[in-house]
Amino acid sequence: MSKSLIEETQEFVFDLLKEELPNTFIYHNYTHTERVLKSTREIIENSDLTEKEAEILELTALLHDIGYVKGCDNHEEESVKLATEFLNKKEVDKDIIKSVMDCIMATKFDAKPNNQLERIIRDADASHFGKKYFNEASEFLRKELELQGRKTFSPTEWRTENIEVLTKKHQFYTDYALKNWQPRKEKNLAKLMNNKKKKKKKLDIEKIKAKYKAQYKNESPERGVQTFYRVALRNHIKLSDIADTKANILLSVNAIIISVVLANLISKLDTNPYLTWPTVIFTLFCVISMILSIIATRPNVTSGEFTKEDVKNQKVNLSFFGNFHKMELDEFEWAIKELVQDKDYIYKALTKDLYFLGKVLERKYRLLRITYTVFMIGIIISLISFGIAVKNNPGIEIQDVLPNTDQTSYNLEQQNFDENFKI
Repeated sequence: MSKSLIEETQEFVFDLLKEELPNTFIYHNYTHTERVLKSTREIIENSDLTEKEAEILELTALLHDIGYVKGCDNHEEESVKLATEFLNKKEVDKDIIKSVMDCIMATKFDAKPNNQLERIIRDADASHFGKKYFNEASEFLRKELELQGRKTFSPTEWRTENIEVLTKKHQFYTDYALKNWQPRKEKNLAKLMNNKKKKKKKLDIEKIKAKYKAQYKNESPERGVQTFYRVALRNHIKLSDIADTKANILLSVNAIIISVVLANLISKLDTNPYLTWPTVIFTLFCVISMILSIIATRPNVTSGEFTKEDVKNQKVNLSFFGNFHKMELDEFEWAIKELVQDKDYIYKALTKDLYFLGKVLERKYRLLRITYTVFMIGIIISLISFGIAVKNNPGIEIQDVLPNTDQTSYNLEQQNFDENFKI
C-alpha cells in the first residue's frame, strides 16, 4: 500500500507542478523535489526507522513545496493545505497526515525541529549545502529570486549571503548528515571564502591603483604639458610628410611632361617652327617647377657637433640628429644623461624642436605655394602661346607641299580617271 501511495503522490506532485507552477521557479520545481526525496531516502537507509516513519518522510519530501503553486508567501502553509486535501482523498490515516503536516512546517528555514523525523526532513531539504552541486543549485536559486522580482543579488553579494547562511543560519541535525554532508559543506564554505578573499584582494589592488593614479594625475599637471608636446610634434611631422608628398607629386608630373615633350614635340619643330616658342615656354615653366620642388624637399643638415658648455648652458637640442651626428657615443650618452636629469631642459629641448620644425614647415609650404603657382601660370601661358601659334600659322595647302613632278603625275592620273569613267 505504501509503495502505491508514494507512486500516486509522485504522479500528483509532478502533474500539479507541471500544470500550475510558473516558469520562474527554476529552483523550487520538481527537480528540487526529486533531490530532496533522494536525500531523504539516503538518510532513511542509514537510520533505524519504521516503515511508517519512512513513508511519512517520503510523503513530506514530495509534498513540502507544492504550495509554491499558490505563491511564495506562506508556501509551507499552502503546502499543508494541498497535502491534507490530497491525503484525505487517498484516505490516509489521520496520524500520518498530522505527522506529514508537522514535518512540512518544520522545513521553514527559521523553524526548530522537534523530533527525529523533522530533523531528517530539515537535513534532506538543505542537503545541497553538503553536495558537489551546491554552486549550481545556489545559482539557480539566485536567478529564481531575480526572475520573480523578489530580490536581486550581484555575484559578490550572493557569495556573501551564502557565507552568512552557511556559517550562522544553517546546521545539520542528523548524525548521517553530520558525518557525510558536513565535510562537503565545509569545503563549499571554504571555497566561497577563498573566492571572496581573492575578490577582495583584487578590489583592494584596483582601489590602490586608482587612488595613486588619481593622486598622480592631480599632483602632476605635467601630463597635460606632455600631451601638448606629443600632439604638437606629431602634427608637425605629419604636415612635413604631406608637404614632401605634394612636392614629390609635382616633381613626378613635371618629369613626365618634359619626357613627353622631348620625345614627341621637339622632333617636329623642324617642320613646325612656329611651335618653337610655345614649346620653350612650356618646358621652361616645367623645369622651374621641378627646381622649386627639389628645393622644397632638399634636406638641410646642420654641423652635428656640440660642446659641454652648450649642454650645460642648454643651448643644444639633443632631440634632433642634426645637432649630434658627428659626436662620439660616450659624449652623446653624457649629454643625454645631463638632459634627463633636468626636467626644464627636456621641455626646453622639445620647445626648440617644435619651433624649428615650424620654421622648416613654413619654408616648405611657402616654396610649395610658389611652385604650384608657377606650374599653374606656366600651364596657362603655354596653352595661350600654343593657341596663338596655331592661329597665326594655319595649315599648308596640299599642292604647296607636294613636289612639281608629283603634282604633274597626280594631274595625269586624274585626267585618265575622268576619261575612263566618262559617260
